[in-house]
Amino acid sequence: MAEQEATPENMTMMQGFEWYVPADQKHWKRLKDHVPQLKSWGIDNIWVPPGCKASSKEGNGYDIYDLYDIGEFDQKGSVATKWGTREELEELCKVANDHGVGIYWDAVLNHRLGSDHKEKCQAIEVDQEDRNKTVSDQYEIDAWVGFDFSGRQDKYSKQKYHWYHFSGVDYNAANKKTAIYKIVGEKSDALWAEVPDVDDEKGNYDYLMGSDLDYDHPEVQDDVLAWGTWIAKTLPLKGMRFDAIKHFSADFLHRFVKQMDDTYGSGWFFVGEFWKDSLEDMNNYLDRMEEKFSLFDAPLVHNFSALSQTESADLRKVFDDTLVRCRPVNAVTLVMNHDTQPYQALEAPIADWFKPLAYALILLRGEGYPCVWYGDLYGIQGEHPFPPACSGKLPHLALARKLYAYGKQADYFDLATCLGWVRYGTHDRPAGVAVVLSNAGPGTKRMHVGEMHAGERWTDVLGWSEGAVTIGQDGFGDFTCGQCSVSVWVREGAEGRDRFSEKFDSDIYKTE
Repeated sequence: MAEQEATPENMTMMQGFEWYVPADQKHWKRLKDHVPQLKSWGIDNIWVPPGCKASSKEGNGYDIYDLYDIGEFDQKGSVATKWGTREELEELCKVANDHGVGIYWDAVLNHRLGSDHKEKCQAIEVDQEDRNKTVSDQYEIDAWVGFDFSGRQDKYSKQKYHWYHFSGVDYNAANKKTAIYKIVGEKSDALWAEVPDVDDEKGNYDYLMGSDLDYDHPEVQDDVLAWGTWIAKTLPLKGMRFDAIKHFSADFLHRFVKQMDDTYGSGWFFVGEFWKDSLEDMNNYLDRMEEKFSLFDAPLVHNFSALSQTESADLRKVFDDTLVRCRPVNAVTLVMNHDTQPYQALEAPIADWFKPLAYALILLRGEGYPCVWYGDLYGIQGEHPFPPACSGKLPHLALARKLYAYGKQADYFDLATCLGWVRYGTHDRPAGVAVVLSNAGPGTKRMHVGEMHAGERWTDVLGWSEGAVTIGQDGFGDFTCGQCSVSVWVREGAEGRDRFSEKFDSDIYKTE
């Protein structure tokens, strides 16, 4: 009899920041110090914040100034980025690599901010809500579009940026007017990238913010492709997250991903932020990309938000019209991120009591690649602070995924306000798990975990349901959960059960 292949280990990624992380230039150190514990709790890959130089030393990196400065040059008021220096970043990557944790880079390729000087150029104003509609004749503006990178000089790249490398801006210094201006350039000729190469929201969503890069210009393409080569050789990365992909050329991104996958990033993971509550548009984008590529499941986040805000909502609809249901291999599932967190532009409020349910639904089921959020693990800083989510039990949910969420899945979705499912385990990961959750009163599910477990006692690894469930000779047990809660049942004595008594250090800011 042929030997059975080992069961692939469940992978979990973590977004390694939230919007209000202190601008103390210590974040690479914080993450480095916590890598060993994160790995022990089941985190395999960390999506780090944008590490390229921002327009200010407090900038989160989405206000990107220089792709080739990762905390090495004295530019925009600091050598370090908000997160730390290049040396500290390299140390984080080394420690992560030593512990078997991959680093995903956050690539901000749509635009630039913090330009070094103004340049005069011809432009046409367009309607804010319909970018295809012009609201002025062509005239000369004075735009912040000159990028010299004088602090870096010509190290790593000699490319400088001028007005003709951009397709649009949002400010005319000549008359101090804020508007959206299409630049009449050498290549763009006052044309946005075509739909569906960019999204059709607002007629054409090529322009998002700052100085919008024109990917019709060969010098822009060549420089960004060269940066991909440079960053892959500079840091031991395992993948990339691409920001704002609705707003720049999908054809160029396809070319970029293919280059990385074929030559520099073999085995890398690629995921894009296509934040739109339209499953059809997401599917069309994935079809267009062709190469291995994933998207964050924005519709699932909106479902979580709506269900958490509705009393006794029908939980059976949680996966309706989601990417994880129709294309689970291409879906990165999540509960919250830096854009949807409180007081951010895309805020999608999720009630505190619902977050453990939502995380159970992404971590303990077989579909999708789950992303745990830093703000839920460690809490949110800033003017409106929030404590860690899930009453501190999120690490336990991640560990339960790593240890037990394997094998065939059986769903018990018969009641609107109480869901259950079982993972039966595999030949080499036999423990299995039974999950029950409710968004109303206490719940009970009679579920089959297998005759091989007859006579075993199963208990809740979260500790939220007391007592034990004894599995009958028929392989069934009566599993419970509390009101508006979730319980994760595993047999007593299962491998790794003792680890749930270990303390997770959520006080990440005490690190010096």
